[in-house]
This record gives sequence, structure tokens and C-alpha cells, in this order.
Amino acid sequence: MNYGIITLLPALLVILVAIKTKRTTEALLIGCVSSYLIIAIVNKENPVTLMVNSFFEVITDYDTVWLIIVCGLFGSLIAVINAAKGTHAIATFLGKICKTGKSTLLTSWILGIIIFVDDYMNIMTISACTKKLSDRRKVPREALAYVIDSTGAPICVLLPFSTWAIFFAGIFYEQKEIVELGFGSAMSTYIHAIPYMFYAVVAVVVVPLFILGVIPKLGAMKKAYERVALTGKVYSENSAKLNKQTEDEADGDAKIIDFLIPIATMIIIQLVAGDMFVAIISAILSAAVIYVPRKKMKTNQFCDLWIQGFADSVSALAIIVAALWMRQASADLNLPEYVIGLVEPFVTPNIYPMLAFLIVAGLGFVTGSNWGIPAVCAPIIIPLGAACGANLLIVMAAIVCGGTFCSHACFYSDATVITSASCGIENMDHVYSQLPYTIISAVIASILFLASGFLF
Repeated sequence: MNYGIITLLPALLVILVAIKTKRTTEALLIGCVSSYLIIAIVNKENPVTLMVNSFFEVITDYDTVWLIIVCGLFGSLIAVINAAKGTHAIATFLGKICKTGKSTLLTSWILGIIIFVDDYMNIMTISACTKKLSDRRKVPREALAYVIDSTGAPICVLLPFSTWAIFFAGIFYEQKEIVELGFGSAMSTYIHAIPYMFYAVVAVVVVPLFILGVIPKLGAMKKAYERVALTGKVYSENSAKLNKQTEDEADGDAKIIDFLIPIATMIIIQLVAGDMFVAIISAILSAAVIYVPRKKMKTNQFCDLWIQGFADSVSALAIIVAALWMRQASADLNLPEYVIGLVEPFVTPNIYPMLAFLIVAGLGFVTGSNWGIPAVCAPIIIPLGAACGANLLIVMAAIVCGGTFCSHACFYSDATVITSASCGIENMDHVYSQLPYTIISAVIASILFLASGFLF
């Protein structure tokens, strides 16, 4: 059903409330409630029934449950590694290499390129490796979060061995227009589109330019650096409640194997099994095997720690659940179809790749759905692109880059929330400090998509 221009109202409310209050969960809940009020009024239904049914549909979905458990268990893993002094040991080791704030951020960027299999693994592993060291080097947590977030999804889409590449290759190859390109397989077709993934490339390249000062500190990021210079505090007052735990930095019993073995187990099992849930469970079990017999901690202490680590993740998990509910509400309002219908009369083959990028990026930004929106839009955007004569490889790349922008820039996407939680800062602190650089990347990418529409 077409709800008209009012379809845009909930998304606008979410953005405005989040900007005004600097709160994420509340803004999302307002967006959900307003969405179902619109649907109920137009269709003369009970809004409470609509909201309850929708919420339980989201919260009981397999993917939602999987995401909640995986993110919570990673909090458990980090809690036990912290207690075993593993993060202190890795920070001490990296500290011998990284003598300055810039070298610490550059190392984080390089690690982000190396750990490319999955964006969740990328974000959570690198934050665990570098957070303590960046604190010692007086790097604002906002800067570390930006670097980590910028090497999550952007790196994953550029390499054909990641969860992102497998997902997008699959949804594209369901379209007959893509099959008819004749590249032989879904992954082969995806690989041919990689050179046109301009947003991902630009987002990754902008990071070292920021670190080295070629691109200046802007907006909230500039204020974060000023705060560190004036007070020495690496995170804001709003983030203090997320950093209550302390660790004895002088402990001589810190061993690097206490960090490397659980993290290496997680990475290897993820590569072999292809399931982050299995990988994290394996990592936690490996931690128990190497910690308890060596009396790094008792069995009951280990169990208490992983439960506490899961509990410490609840605030981030609440945002993720609210974001998933907002995504469902936007789908029920037919937001993607409405927006695509608005721009369809203006389609030409030359500007189509740029329009595809902007549509998917915009829809992803307001819904927080970096995989769902591309999956919904691909069956509409690709046939329309074929009909108007656009280069479908560039159109594919534009759709992928739109989803990447969402993951990287949306203030309630799962990657943004996980990055904030992993780095121990308020979600909106991360959002505001990162946003100028994501906008710079998006503007450059839009120009490149426009140029490619005329050149290829």
C-alpha cells in the first residue's frame, strides 16, 4: 500500500530526535511507534496490536537472536580476556612498535585490512587489540572508533572472501539480467564489479589521510582532540559510565598468549565453519582451557565473568533490537518502494549509477539496514538499470556501496553500535565525530559514480 509523503515522517523523526537528544534507542522507538500509528490510522487497525505483533516478529527472528547472542558473547570473551590480562599484554606488545598516537591509529588501520573475513570480527578484534594502547598514547576514543569502523564493511566488500561478498554475490545472481552478463558464476560476477566500488575504496583511503593530517580534524572529532589536549581524557563525560572497570597495568603476569590463543581460535573457526556464533563459543572455551588450569582464574570466576561481560553489552544490544524493529517498520510502510518510485521518472543511463548509490545509501541510513535494503532494492534497481541501458556492473557496485555507507555512517546500524560499544564510547559521540568523514567519502563516491556513468 502507498502511504504517500507521510511515509517519510518516521524516518525524519528518528533523525531529528536523535540529533536533538543525542540518544539513539529513544529516537528509534519513536520512529517505530509513529510508523505503526500511521499504518493503523490509514488501515483502521489497532496500533497496539500492530506494534506488539511486529516487535515479537522481529525479536523472535532467527537472525535477530543470532545477532544478539553473538554480540553479547563477544562481550563475554573480552571480559575474560581482560581479567586474564590478555588485552594488557597485547597493548604492551604493540606499544613497542607504536610509539605515537599516529602510529597506533595506522596500525589499527592495517589490522583492519588484514582481518577482512567479517565486519563484526574486524571491529571487535581490533578494538580489543588497540583500545588500551590508544589510551596510553592519548588518542581520543572517537578517532580509534572512526578508524575501526572505516575498515569494517568497506574492507569486507572489496575482498571476495568475506561474508559481505558472499551475501551480495548471492542476491545479485538471483537477477536474470546479471546472469545474462555471462561472467560464469555469482562470485566471478561480483569480482568484476569490485573496481567500481568507489565508496568502499574512498572510505578506506580517507583514513590514513585523516591520521596523517592531510584531511584536518573536523567538527566533533576536532573537539575530541581538544578535550584530550586540555584534560587528558580520551573519552567524554557521557562515556565515563561505559569505562568503570579498571585493570592493574603493572601486573607482570600478563602473557600475550592469553590474548592470541582465544582470538586466533575465533578467526580460524570462523574461516573453517563460517559461523561467528560457533567461532566465539570456541574462543570462550579455548580461554577456559588456557586460563583455569594455569590458575589465571577459578572456574566459578570464569563463569561469572562471561555472564557479566554479556550483561555489559545490554545497552548496545538494546539499540540493535530497536534498529531492527525500525527496519521492519520501514518495510511495513513500504519506504523503499516509495522512494524508488519518486526518482524513477528522472532515470537516465548516465546518472543511474549515482542515483542507485544515493537511493540505497539514503534508505539504508534512515532504516539502519545495510543488508536488508540492498536485498529489497536489487530486484527493482537492476531490472530498471537494464531497461534504461546503464552499466550493470557499476549499478551492482553502487548498491553494494550504498549498503556499505549505511553500515559505516548510519547512527544505529549494527556496525556503528558495535564499534561504539567495543571502543567504550557513547554511540552518538562516535556518530558525530565520524560523520564528516563519511560525508566526504560519500560526496567523492557520488562524483565517481556520476563520472563512471558517462565514461563506461
